[in-house]
Amino acid sequence: MLKGFREFLMRGNVLDLAVAVVMGTAFTAIVTSVTKGLIEPLLATAGGNSEFGLGFQILAGKPSTFVALGPIVSACINFVTVAAVLYFVLIVPMNHLKARLIKPTAVKADPTELELLTEIRDLLAKQRAEEGDSLNK
Repeated sequence: MLKGFREFLMRGNVLDLAVAVVMGTAFTAIVTSVTKGLIEPLLATAGGNSEFGLGFQILAGKPSTFVALGPIVSACINFVTVAAVLYFVLIVPMNHLKARLIKPTAVKADPTELELLTEIRDLLAKQRAEEGDSLNK
């Protein structure tokens, strides 16, 4: 049971996934700090209300009804930035490397009906010949 678990963990896909998750998490922290320190203050200046930043008030005079759009825009920027960097830094070079290192194997096409029938005929003829030899002995 432990041997099977060890084999599962040692498969290439599991290790690749673990590395990608760790790198993605670390990079997300960097992008989040950049958006919180740089993008959100810029978005807050675009908001009409200097107290709350970019967004709108559902009920006037009730600060708890303010819908903040700045964090939503920041989260979208985070997602797109992390996805783009992971794609262009990890996926594209890895696909290029795999294409150079791994030679495509020629996929043999399924035999046609005629080829299968010919193979069956030859096997039957061989079987009859072997039976005839064993009867003659």
